[in-house]
Amino acid sequence: MSDCVLVVDDDREIVKAISILLEGEGYEVLKAYDGLQALDILASRQVRLVLIDVMMPKLDGLSALMRIREKQNIPVIVLSAKSEDSDKVLGLSMGADDYVAKPYNPQELAARVKSQLRRYTCLGDIHAGNRTGEIRNGRLLYSTDEKILYADGEPVKLTPTETKIVELFMRNQGRVFPAEEIYRRVWEEEAFASENTVMVHIRRIREKLELNPKEPEYIKVVWGIGYKMEKQEKDY
Repeated sequence: MSDCVLVVDDDREIVKAISILLEGEGYEVLKAYDGLQALDILASRQVRLVLIDVMMPKLDGLSALMRIREKQNIPVIVLSAKSEDSDKVLGLSMGADDYVAKPYNPQELAARVKSQLRRYTCLGDIHAGNRTGEIRNGRLLYSTDEKILYADGEPVKLTPTETKIVELFMRNQGRVFPAEEIYRRVWEEEAFASENTVMVHIRRIREKLELNPKEPEYIKVVWGIGYKMEKQEKDY
């Protein structure tokens, strides 16, 4: 059974073009032309990935993204004609896993969809080998079997990209990772101007797991080098 991708854009020609591209790659494609239509489809169909435009009538893409994140952690790639860093950071900070500026390169878009689905399938596949076990660090516990992070015994709601970053840190406590290396390992592609993307995801993770995100105990910046997961001596 092929993976189902939802394409959302008020420009019907763009939806048609992306649909032809993805169907050619073997995906099933569902179409929506505003944020409300997208939410209706997500409520009734099993979708593995969403490609969504920012500027749309009725409900814009970023507002729809926030609504999606309230209930689902499937990969979301934001499409936008705006290519400024501030717009990219805004989309990522609101829960997007990736961002593609228009006009997009078809091969790049297809590759990004494939990469996100591969990562999501890997994280969500309960049959993906014997990776059972738990990794503890202070008040955090990461289940390598469930691919779930628990803080004080409660599951932390992470996106697939955030989960991959957390797993990297939890498996390598105390090790410093440059932003470029985090990007290569998590996004599985060469890092180009990746600092902002990684920074935004780190900030979102901190907001979810730190007691005080402004004074983090766990995910620390090592100035001029990168980020690390601080190993906690205290066993909660």
